Amino acid sequence: MIRRTLKSGLLATVAVLALLPAAAGAAPASAVAPYPVPGAIAQHHVRHTYPAPYRLHHRGHAGHWTSYRLVRRATGRVTTRHVRLNVRSGPGTGYRVIGHRHAGRLVGLTCKTRGSWVAGNRIWYRLAHHGGYVSARYVRADRVLPWC
Repeated sequence: MIRRTLKSGLLATVAVLALLPAAAGAAPASAVAPYPVPGAIAQHHVRHTYPAPYRLHHRGHAGHWTSYRLVRRATGRVTTRHVRLNVRSGPGTGYRVIGHRHAGRLVGLTCKTRGSWVAGNRIWYRLAHHGGYVSARYVRADRVLPWC
């Protein structure tokens, strides 16, 4: 509740400050404003760039407020010994092998799910880039992952 109140107050302040210089006549009519003028036809597209280990995470449902938050992407290190780790198309040993990761390599992880048992562990991680799955028994994650 407090966060929503602060956020709406901040948005209202930014909107007032954006309109204030235009209403006060701070710039002559012939000058080009560095910000979009209300009612102008020109469209401005802003491209935001984030550091490599971050991505923009979107949560929301139709008819509800949508919020954006910056989520740090999880990584994991392959802990097999002198053997390649199989990347599978689904969370289980019954799914086909779609790739391999070498021992000691860092892999990007998005979430965890339950699958078939591998050496007493039923958790599988989904890879960030191509959506394959690897057994959590052979990957050491750097942080706790959300459920898929």
